[in-house]
Amino acid sequence: MSVQVATERVLRRDARRNRERLLASARALLARDGLDASVEEITRDAGVGMGTLYRHFPTKADLVDAVLEHEFDELVRAAEEAAAAEDAWAGFTGFLEQALALHASNRSLKDALAKTERGRRRGEAMRARIRPLLRVMVDRAQAQGTLRADFTVEDVPLLFWTSGRVIEATESVAPGYWRRFLGLSLDGLRADSATPLPRPPLTPSQLSRATTARDGRA
Repeated sequence: MSVQVATERVLRRDARRNRERLLASARALLARDGLDASVEEITRDAGVGMGTLYRHFPTKADLVDAVLEHEFDELVRAAEEAAAAEDAWAGFTGFLEQALALHASNRSLKDALAKTERGRRRGEAMRARIRPLLRVMVDRAQAQGTLRADFTVEDVPLLFWTSGRVIEATESVAPGYWRRFLGLSLDGLRADSATPLPRPPLTPSQLSRATTARDGRA
């Protein structure tokens, strides 16, 4: 191996390590402070200079986008595992809990989804990947007789919306209280406790319009 080739490998390895440090610091600080986290603080935490940051991420938006990509990929992997779980009820409810735990602990996700166009596009792409997996979870849990038969995949976002409001209202006074609310909600989804519902589920078109209105883009 020539000296030049060896040097290039070392440089590539150093570059990968610096990028990983930046992403790790960005994930931690953005989760804590949301989009208010500064790139100066992120580089200090990562132990690299601003020049290194800008070589990997020319803008702060590029850095946030990379963090979102990582978090959303993790969520999709969790959905894939849940959809394949032997116990479909445990897979479905475990995924809901994991997704809500991420929402509760990560301010950057909430800020980016609410405040940036790139974040919204990432969120829409992530939901498009997860939606078919949720349908599998719902269908399998109903086939196993554990999830009420009249529940639909269009009902899932409502669980996230209501739980999200509980998180926002209680996280500063009773962190983790959302888990109690989720437990109460899930008890209502069990097949053995189901009673007739007064209204049908939203259609996909109604859900799309409701999501648009909720996100303030109507």
